[in-house]
Formats: sequence, structure tokens, C-alpha cells
Amino acid sequence: MLDWILLQKEYDELIAKLVDPGLEQRQRAIFQKQASQYGHVLDAHKQIVAAQSEFDSNKKQLEQESGEMRQLYEEENAQLELKIKQLNRDLEELLYPADERDERSVFIEIRAGAGGQEAALFAADLYRMYQNYALAKNWETSVVDCSTTDLGGFKELVMHIKGKRAFKHFKFESGVHRVQRVPKTETAGRVHTSTVTVAVMPEVDDVDVQINPSDLRIDTYRSSGAGGQHVNTTDSAIRITHIPTGVVVTCQDERSQTKNKAKAMKVLQARIYEAERAKHEAQESAARKQQVGTGDRAEKIRTYNFPQNRVSDHRTEVTLKKLDLVMQGDLEDLIEPLFEWDIQQRRSRGSLFIGQIGNK
Repeated sequence: MLDWILLQKEYDELIAKLVDPGLEQRQRAIFQKQASQYGHVLDAHKQIVAAQSEFDSNKKQLEQESGEMRQLYEEENAQLELKIKQLNRDLEELLYPADERDERSVFIEIRAGAGGQEAALFAADLYRMYQNYALAKNWETSVVDCSTTDLGGFKELVMHIKGKRAFKHFKFESGVHRVQRVPKTETAGRVHTSTVTVAVMPEVDDVDVQINPSDLRIDTYRSSGAGGQHVNTTDSAIRITHIPTGVVVTCQDERSQTKNKAKAMKVLQARIYEAERAKHEAQESAARKQQVGTGDRAEKIRTYNFPQNRVSDHRTEVTLKKLDLVMQGDLEDLIEPLFEWDIQQRRSRGSLFIGQIGNK
């Protein structure tokens, strides 16, 4: 459990640091954010203690009263009980905070896995599913880059979804999606199993990831569409290589080389940010000897069974008999249960403070 005396001490030390006029601006911003978090938690705890103290006092007084006064104390304690429950819920939300990246727009990378042409075709189906869901939310969608097959599938595709809280709704799509159906290329009518890998990354700001221009190699080439035909005659497509990490990003969505470069940089920032976050979470996981995060790509997160018109999410154990509607973008019944699942995961990982401060 939390050591509230130690937590108060940590808070007081942060406030003392913020008074220092020589504090570097970036460090000041970090301390201010931490102090705000600590302050909210301490305030919520103090309200619970005060309400609980009043409840206990009323309970003692109630035992000595009768008639109307006893009834009055009973009614007051009933209200206090509800108040304490709500205050505890508020404190829990502070201790197990939601992902601060939830408000952001998102990049989704879809890659065909096992299954050849069938996997590529399902990758295209997932792209359309996500696009329809995003459009229903009034979010903007665009394709940053893609590699197509001759049957109209995608070997890989990067899409951008611009909208408030897009990451909150799509972040649980990271992982391996398994499809069971009769491929278009199958003449005997046998059901095949294929997989598609999805990676979801929040769009990040320049302040989140600082990239040295000297660490970049930027190449230009001509954009091409499905089948390899040129969609323009200028070298507008961009390929950016981040030399220290080896991360390569391409973009040929726009006709303007400048716009393609800007969009490619956004994808590069998102990939580097996500790689650093995953590295940090892996270190925390090793320290706690338990898995942190929900984006393990080696785990099959969902199965789409077309013959039975069934889709099953393996994390929430939700199974729906409306795969046809899901593939058209009706994802609410799959995504909503994941919000509650996420809260349970946060609880199991421990609070924002446990393992850092205030832990006996």
C-alpha cells in the first residue's frame, strides 16, 4: 500500500525544486507535471480521510441516539458512504491513469503475415475496416505508403488517421490478427488460416522526439501505384533513413515532395518514439518480473472466422456472430470491452506510484 507520509515528503521536495530560479526549463516542465500528479492524489486521499472520519464519528453518535436524530444520522451516513465510494473511484483513476497518448492521432501499419496472397488480401480488408470505422467517427484517413499485390491485396500499408482520441480507440489493434476462410485462390473450397500483423503508433510532436538532421539520409524517387505504373513523372516520393537506428520510412501519398517529406518525418518520429517506449516498458517488465503493455505482436489477439460469421477477441473473450458487419467497420462491440480490459491491466501492473515512491 502507499506510504502517504512519504508521498507528501516527495511532493514537498518537488515544490521546493520548482522554486529554484536556475532550474532548466525542460526539467521544470517535468517537475511541474509530477507535482500536479502528486497533488491530485494527495488531495483525493485527504478528502477520503476526512469523509471517513466524519462517517465514523456519525456512527458512534448514531449508537447513542434514537428517534428522529438517529434517523438523521443514518441518512447522513448513507450519503457519506456514497461519497466515499465515489472518492475512492476518483483516487483509483488517479493511481491507475489512462494512457496520456490517448488523445492523439495515429499511424497504423498493416503487414501481411503467413498465408501469401490470402494474407495480403486480408490486410486490404483490415485497412477498409479501419477506414470505415474512422470515417464513422468523422476522423480523416490517408494512406502514407503501401505495397500492393497483383490481386489487389497489400503486402504492407501505412495509414494515418487524424482525429482526437484516435489512438485510444485503435491502440488495442496492435498484434497478430488471424483469419480463417476459403481464399479466392482456393478451388477446392478448403478453409485456410492466414495472419496479418498490425502495429499502432501515436502521432508525436517534435518535442517528444528530437531527431538530428545529420542522422538522416533522404532519397527521392518516382511515386508508383498498383502494378508499378507511375502516377507522376517527378521524383516526389521520399525515403528517409535514420542512420543510428536503421529505421527506414517511405511516403508517396502526396504529389508534393515537401508534403511527402513532412509526412514521412511524422512516421519516423512515431516509430522511434514507439521503439523507445517499448524498450522502456521491457526494462520495467524485467524489473517487476511481469509483462508490461498490451502490444505483444507475437500474440494472436483476434480471430476472424468467415464460414461461421464469427469474430473472437482473445483478450476480452468476446465473441460476436456478426463478422460481416465488423468487416464493414462496426467495431464498437469489440473496442468498448477493451476499455474495461485496459483498466484491469492497469490495476494488475500497479499504480503510477508503486515501485517508484510511497511503496512500503
